[in-house]
Amino acid sequence: MDPTRLFVKDAKRIIVKVGTAVVTRSDGRLAVGRIGVLCEQLKELNSQGFEVILVTSGAVGVGRQRLKYRRLVNSSFADLQKPQQELDGKACAAVGQSGLMALYDALFSQLDVASSQLVVTDRDFKDPGFRMQLIDTVNSLLNLRVVPVFNENDAISTRRAPYEDSSGIFWDNDSLAALLALELKADLLVLLSDVEGLYSGPPGEPHSRIIHTYIKETHQKEITFGDKSRVGRGGMTTKVKAAVHSSDKGTPVVITSGFATDNIIKVLRGERIGTVFHQDAHLWVYPQEAGARDMAVSARESSRRLQSLSSEERRKILLDIADALEANEELIKTENKADVVAAQKAGYEQSLISRLTLKPGKISSLSKSIRVLADMEDPIGQVLKRTELADGLILDKTSCPLGVLLIVFESRPDALVQIASLAVRSGNGLLLKGGKEAMRSNAVLHKIITRAIPDSVGQKLIGLVTSRDEIPDLLKLDDVIDLVIPRGSNQLVSQIKESTKIPVLGHSDGICHVYVDKSANMDKAKHVVLDAKTDYPAACNAMETLLVHKELVETSGFRDLISQLKAQGVTLYGGRQANAKLDLPLAHTFDHEYNSMACTVEFVDDVHAAINHINHHGSAHTDCIITEDRGVAEVFLHQVDSAAVFHNASTRFCDGARFGLGAEVGISTSRIHARGPVGVEGLLTTKWILRGSGQVVDGDKGVNYTHKNLPLNLPMKPTTSQANGHMKS
Repeated sequence: MDPTRLFVKDAKRIIVKVGTAVVTRSDGRLAVGRIGVLCEQLKELNSQGFEVILVTSGAVGVGRQRLKYRRLVNSSFADLQKPQQELDGKACAAVGQSGLMALYDALFSQLDVASSQLVVTDRDFKDPGFRMQLIDTVNSLLNLRVVPVFNENDAISTRRAPYEDSSGIFWDNDSLAALLALELKADLLVLLSDVEGLYSGPPGEPHSRIIHTYIKETHQKEITFGDKSRVGRGGMTTKVKAAVHSSDKGTPVVITSGFATDNIIKVLRGERIGTVFHQDAHLWVYPQEAGARDMAVSARESSRRLQSLSSEERRKILLDIADALEANEELIKTENKADVVAAQKAGYEQSLISRLTLKPGKISSLSKSIRVLADMEDPIGQVLKRTELADGLILDKTSCPLGVLLIVFESRPDALVQIASLAVRSGNGLLLKGGKEAMRSNAVLHKIITRAIPDSVGQKLIGLVTSRDEIPDLLKLDDVIDLVIPRGSNQLVSQIKESTKIPVLGHSDGICHVYVDKSANMDKAKHVVLDAKTDYPAACNAMETLLVHKELVETSGFRDLISQLKAQGVTLYGGRQANAKLDLPLAHTFDHEYNSMACTVEFVDDVHAAINHINHHGSAHTDCIITEDRGVAEVFLHQVDSAAVFHNASTRFCDGARFGLGAEVGISTSRIHARGPVGVEGLLTTKWILRGSGQVVDGDKGVNYTHKNLPLNLPMKPTTSQANGHMKS
């Protein structure tokens, strides 16, 4: 639970206000799907013992749509040629109210929840007797687990526009909700809008950021509001006024989106969504309230300073990081051990604990890989292609950093070291979010690494995101963050891909196959298969499915392979054929990544059947064939559609360090930008640099294009044009 939302754990009586923009579509018709999701959430809260009160807008919008239709049906062609008068708002409200309430009643009835309608005006609240009767009625309804549904009775209201200047008690359903929150002593008011909360600027603008906590002393002067709601009377201005009034009087408020399927539930779980208003907000401390954008911008600024350094200066930073890790090895081990112990007590799976543990020699190995990376050729500013476009006009295609990377990873603290060193080598800014299970390990590694970065670059080159709630904000920063690389579960990767416009690089599954062909050397097969499965079963490049040619089923070599897998503690599951022939438990799916000492076995007719199986059930990560038939091997190597395809070698070789990349930021199964283990090259893009001598296009009349490829290592030589005062660089 976010520390700024701890107050929700004491909430029992909840008022939810839903606006016209949420309950209606853009054409004015009821958004039945959204209203249904709203009712489902309220039913869940009702069943959990919360006292739920609903304040709903939408009657005017629904009535207007209905009356427009009736007017169209009852009009002649001549009538339609005349100017159409605006429909009376009170008539719209009267017509729409019954339809709106009929829908709520039908939906709540389907969910086995009773609801009631209470239509009020501001004049009603001027009567103290009415207030007392209202409170008694609502309390009685709530005691019976009935959901009271409030709406302002616009049909008989005596108020006049502009509503913001009304001298009445409330002027719209937002202020009605705030009034009811105080009258009924609600513990929380949730205002649902068509945006995710209050923003620092128009929500559609790239530099606008959501304000998670409203502080009146600060934001009252900073925030300017745009137009009112597209269909209702209010908008964000009225919501903020109502929220400030309610929170000042003691009822906290959260403004959030009514378009999401579970935002009300998330609010009650204390998740950091929307904007919270609380009378004590000015007393709270927010270490990361401005964090997301500021952290990303700082990383970009630092990366530009890093790129301005010489190659040798960047190399020295890496060497200093390697030295610092070795010098602090005992401290790192202590913090990592504390994480492991906590994970064991929490009951985490052994595969996760295995990834979390920094095994003996790991720090030394990481430092060594960083030094290898430092000694590689500087990847920044390399000329990849040089072309003479015309005499004295030279075009270079050069390598340059991507910009700012956001890496979200689980469990493995060694990934932080690899990613940070790759970012430094490639000149990129970096934001890191590790799993909570590795919190202490990640914190100490981040501290050691950033301390080795000189002040001329700045320690903010590498930011460590400590709160999971910051991730949604970071994923919105497509104008500052250039690439997201998730390293973790299928669920994590899928969730990130669905939540951002930023390009995402990575893989969701590591369903790797080894196919043993009929011509395989079974001694090789045993070594490769055992290594692929047992060397590090929690790794994404571990074998998850063993495919075997059907002619091997009765051979002693294959039977011995199965026996050795079992002897090593591997639990075997069978496809339909293996289940029948080997009496193995039936595998429920071929699309499963075990990440443990378990795998699936299945028989196939030939190499083509193996290829089809892999292309259908694999995750395009790493797949291997074991065969002595080179022709069969070549068919497999070229037709398996995976990022890495091996012949007679363990799938565990698919690794950045083993590939000679120094380290890896992850393994990509995408087909754009980078594929397979992603090292320094995968974190670079290109820049075109054109050097001329005063040329202009002028309709291409005076340009004689040569488009001649030039050697990259050939020094620039004077051309004929230089004799005339034109320099060619």
